[in-house]
Amino acid sequence: MKYAQQTQNALDRLDQSLAQLRGLIKRGQNQDALRFMEDGDLKEKFEELQNIITISSTGNAGVRGVQNTRPL
Repeated sequence: MKYAQQTQNALDRLDQSLAQLRGLIKRGQNQDALRFMEDGDLKEKFEELQNIITISSTGNAGVRGVQNTRPL
């Protein structure tokens, strides 16, 4: 249950970051959008979710117990 809640929270934060990115692009702030993706909040949120998934994995089993699954 804890994993599901952590994952959902991380997905919600990633979704918020994607909405921010959309706003930057919509306003034509392309350089800011690139920084946001490459070095900023979006990258951090994706890495947070990726870490939760990686830490929850055991052995060669992926999040759903599927063998040979790679991280995002």
